[in-house]
Formats: sequence, C-alpha cells, structure tokens
Amino acid sequence: MTGSAPITQDVLTIPRKLPEGARTNIVGLTRDKLREALIAMGTPEKQAKMRVNQIWQWVYQWGVRDFQAMTNLAKTYRAQLDEHFEITLPEIVSKQVSADGTRKYLVRIAGGHEVEVVYIPETDRGTLCISSQVGCTLTCSFCHTGTQKLVRNLTAGEIIGQVMLARDDLGEWPQPGVGTGESGPRLLSNIVLMGMGEPLYNFENVRDAMKIAMDGEGIALSRRRITLSTSGVVPEIAKTAEEIGCLLAVSFHATTDEVRDELVPINKRWNIETLLDALREYPKASNSERITFEYVMLKDVNDSDEDARRLVKLISGIPAKINLIPFNEWPGAPYQRSDWSRIESFADIIYKAGYASPIRTPRGEDIMAACGQLKSATERARKSKAQIAAETGTG
Repeated sequence: MTGSAPITQDVLTIPRKLPEGARTNIVGLTRDKLREALIAMGTPEKQAKMRVNQIWQWVYQWGVRDFQAMTNLAKTYRAQLDEHFEITLPEIVSKQVSADGTRKYLVRIAGGHEVEVVYIPETDRGTLCISSQVGCTLTCSFCHTGTQKLVRNLTAGEIIGQVMLARDDLGEWPQPGVGTGESGPRLLSNIVLMGMGEPLYNFENVRDAMKIAMDGEGIALSRRRITLSTSGVVPEIAKTAEEIGCLLAVSFHATTDEVRDELVPINKRWNIETLLDALREYPKASNSERITFEYVMLKDVNDSDEDARRLVKLISGIPAKINLIPFNEWPGAPYQRSDWSRIESFADIIYKAGYASPIRTPRGEDIMAACGQLKSATERARKSKAQIAAETGTG
C-alpha cells in the first residue's frame, strides 16, 4: 500500500499546498521533532502524542506516503497535514542485480548528489548496506570509495530513506492493520552502516535515523540487527554505545601503527592503543555481545602469520570476532588480494586462538557492489559517456 493513491475529493476541498520545498518532510524526524512540528501546525498539545503515534505507524510500519490514506485521521486533519508536510524519500536512479542476487541502487538525494546502497540476500537474512555521507573524508588507501572527496553529510531522512526505498523495491511493507513481523521472515532483516562515508563523522543524523529504524512501532529492527562500522573515531565510540547501542564493527586492517597509518590514515590521530582502549569499554557500555574487527587481506602488506599472532595479542580481553575480507580489487588499486591459502592460514591462527574468523565471501563484484567499490563504477561510466560525446560531437 505504498505510493500515492488518486484523491477523488472535490477540487475545492483540496488544501492549498505550500510552494515546492516549503513543506516539511516527515521522513527523518524523531518522535520529539515530529511532535513539535505538529504542535507548530496547530495540533493541540494534548493530542500531539497520539497523532505522532498514528502518523508514525502509517509511515514506518506500513510504508504509506499519502496522508489521504491515513484513514484513522479526520479528513480535515489529513488536509492540514497535506498542506504543511510531505513524505518524501531519496530517488532510485538505477538498480543493478548481481548474478548472486545482490542489488545495488544508485540513489539521488537533495542537491542532485548521489550515493549507493547495496542489498545482500542470504539464506537466513537480508542485509542492507547504507551510506552516511556523500563521498568520504578518510582516504583509506585500499578503498576506492575513499578516493572520492567528501561532499556533505546525509540527513537523518536521507539515511532512513535508504532503508525505506529498499523495502519498497523488495515489496516488504505489511498491509495496513498487519503488525510488523506477522508476514513471515523479513527480506530486509539487518542494516550495516558500511556504505559511503564515516558514520561517526555524521553522528547525530545517524543516531536519529537508527532510532527510527529500531522503533518498535515502525520498522522495528532490534539494535542487534544494526551494525555501525567506524574507522576509529574514538571520541564518538562511547556516545554510540550510550545513544544508539547497536553492534559495532571497526575497520582495523593492520597490527602496527606504521602499517595502519598508511592503510587507515585516521590512525595518525587515534592510534591502535587509543582505539583499543575505547573498544574495551564498548561491549559493557552498550550491552553488546562482541565487537567485529574488519580486516581486509592485502597481499604482502598485512597478511603474514606474524600479523595474525599480533592481532590476537592486541585484541586480547575484547569479546570479538574477526571478519577477514579478501581485497576487492578495482582499476588502479595499489594492492592485490592475498592468496587464498594465505588467507586460510591467517584465519586458522585466529580460530585456534579462540576467535571466530569467518572469511567474507565477496558479493556483487560483477556490479562493483563489494566493500570499497561503491560509486566508482557509476562515475567511470559517466566519464566514459562524456568522453564519447565529446569525441563524436554529440554532447
């Protein structure tokens, strides 16, 4: 029941709409902010909480985008909402589907900027990888996404909007009146903040978007179904535990400061020791089971047996698992993927030390949807088209 249904009211009863862009987009407003906005519109304070609950359920539990379809609200109130507010998501520009079922969406946000969103289906879950910034400021040397300059932070609405448009595409909104989870297993059961950008450099918008995702009367994903990945913005880690409480993943990738300074330059500001001190407190503060250490396998850079043993020693005492990520190569990349036998040897050392050490199966490589590849294929394709147009005089 998503989309806008035709309105059959007499034209005289349709409210005067404010100019384009003047209405407030409800998507991304927290409950408190939505309540304030409704009161400012003229909703009596005593009714505001109830109205928030009603609108919230329509938008985030059932995916409704048309105020006129919110049938438990009076027609006059719906008209008033229509005059002051809108329910708008980012726009899907294109969708690619990998041979393995991975879906990659190119999504346009305000200002004409674009980010990419990836949906990864698995037998027991479906994971959506979402972006928090346009571009990235971290310049990690192994990551193609990081070669793109930071343009701006995404708003809370643009972040949660990625989740909503994926549910649109998957056809996963329950019918009005049907409770969340009553339609069977979820296609979109997990969110990972591992797309473009560093989530903790956009903390407040990420926090507000994830609170919406976790709200039990809406999308209703458990905080244990949400994983935030950071490269190590140490001052925000404790805040993440306190104000979001989701699972945490860390882009670790090296076992010495010398190598990590090169791979993850933020290490020059907060080194391995400082980062690990913050991580030791996170599971206790957030009641999180364990921290995921992400470790990209780069041939002859960070993949020796000595690195594996050093990694085990570094994370001693931290409830953890280590995700080993075969490097997703991209044109011009300064690194190569570690040999498979080398990755298995590395994993075996970690496993024997008592840590889970799954080797992540690359997904969506044929559509450049794998870790570190986001947006780059789109930019190259556009550049090629522009070059062709210039050469043929058709531009």
